[in-house]
This record gives sequence, C-alpha cells and structure tokens, in this order.
Amino acid sequence: MLKWLWLSVLVIVLDQASKLAIDHTMQLYQSIPLLPSFNLTYVHNAGAAFSFLSGAGGWQRWFFAGLAVAMSVALSIWLSRLQKHETLLAASLSLILGGAVGNLIDRLLYGYVIDFLDVYYGSWHFPAFNVADSAITVGAFLMIVETFGGFEHAKKNQDGEH
Repeated sequence: MLKWLWLSVLVIVLDQASKLAIDHTMQLYQSIPLLPSFNLTYVHNAGAAFSFLSGAGGWQRWFFAGLAVAMSVALSIWLSRLQKHETLLAASLSLILGGAVGNLIDRLLYGYVIDFLDVYYGSWHFPAFNVADSAITVGAFLMIVETFGGFEHAKKNQDGEH
C-alpha cells in the first residue's frame, strides 16, 4: 500500500507551498478577511495543536520534532503492512503522514509551525491552522469512520442489506 505515498507527497507540497506564499506575502500577525468567519492570519506556533506548550521555553521544538519523526516511521510501517483492500485506511494514514511531515519541516527549519487559516465566529477564533493540520484532521476523521465501518454500513444500507 506504499502506492498511497503520493497523497502524502501532495499534502507536503501543498502545505509547504502555501506556507511559503503566506510567509513571502504577509507580515507576521497580518490578517486578511476572505469570507464571513474566515481570514488569512499569519502566525507562528511554537507549540503543538492549539498552541499547546507554545511558551515552554524552546525544548518543545525538539520534543515535537522527535514525536513527528517517530509517528512518521510508525505510520509508514503501518501503511506498508496494509492489505490491498484497505484503501480508506491507506488514504487516511497517508493524509496524516503528509501532515506530520509538513509540520515537521517547519519545526526543523524555523523552530515553529506557520499557521494562517483563521476560522471564527463573532469574537471567538478557532486556533489558526494550516494545510498540514487540515490533512491530519481529515485523515483522523476518515480513520475513525473506517474503524466504525461507516462507509461499509452506508453501502450495505444503500444496497438494501441490513
């Protein structure tokens, strides 16, 4: 199932290209309204998801980088051991792997992750995120759906089976 690595590479390319575009065209903390409840807002995240441990003093850079390397190796091994029919799981693992590597590149190069997608309602803002984070989230969602047999159950009901 390593043939699914193209999806990981696609995520990495889109993630890095979008981050470079933001870094080269926007100032740090600059915000550009695009749609109601959605801005491009350029921020640096030295922590993990939702800026967890972002003010921890620097050690978190290497901790999260090491964690990303370990998870990437584990995901690659898992992906290589999948059966041919496990396509949804292969896609979900590839999305997560691409997202992990995309953010790892930022941590290694800059010491932080570039985030820029800003979703909000009123004055409440969801923590800014990026393409890599989106791929990880979609991959995790698909993995949960696969775990509970969501698509198989829907197909069986569509075919008239119970």
